Amino acid sequence: MTVSGVPRHVDRIMRKLGRAITGLDLPAVEKISAEQSEEPFQILIATLLSARTQDATTHAASRRLFSRARTPRTMAALPVREIERLIYPVSFYRNKARHVKACCDRLASTFGGRVPQTMAELVTLPGVGRKTANLVMILAFRSRLNICVDTHVHRISNRLGWVRTNAPEDTEQALYATAPRRWWPQINLYLVTWGQNVCRPIGPRCGECAVAAYCPRIGVRTAAPLSGRPARISVRRT
Repeated sequence: MTVSGVPRHVDRIMRKLGRAITGLDLPAVEKISAEQSEEPFQILIATLLSARTQDATTHAASRRLFSRARTPRTMAALPVREIERLIYPVSFYRNKARHVKACCDRLASTFGGRVPQTMAELVTLPGVGRKTANLVMILAFRSRLNICVDTHVHRISNRLGWVRTNAPEDTEQALYATAPRRWWPQINLYLVTWGQNVCRPIGPRCGECAVAAYCPRIGVRTAAPLSGRPARISVRRT
């Protein structure tokens, strides 16, 4: 559900975050999207690998895997053990290796070796849920009708008072009702980048937050004190 059915400063917060994330390290899948010219297959596989895995690990594992196989058919031909070796140490690498191979098999056998361009078809692929499908739609197919919600988006949307939900799936649906449509494709990029650098799960850096003045800090128990000064955040470049 949304909080009182009314967005809390969504436009102002999104504009400020858009400026504040400039120069910060982008999420791994965003980097891969830029490096591979928004190639749908590589975005799909990188997103599968990224779940519960640090960005640097996801990025390195994806590059190793793509150096060995760059299409669904060539990747489907790899033994699961080889995929495991290439993607280690991503979390749950054994399960993910099986999903990667099964997903590539399905792409080759059912979709002619191409990534499908609809949510309904994407979620039929092994290992692909709504988060992965939404991110592929946004990054690979430039959809402006999808919102990708991961743990960062779920957490920050609740802290800001935009939604009051218990699970990312509920947050996605609530954000469609709460956030202006023009921001839907940017919500994941802005909130994930901010969540990794400032609005962390434990000990958020509220004293350095560009949108602290508009945030009710719902559910925040311990945080850095508000300083009243603009954020000073270390910039990591790659």
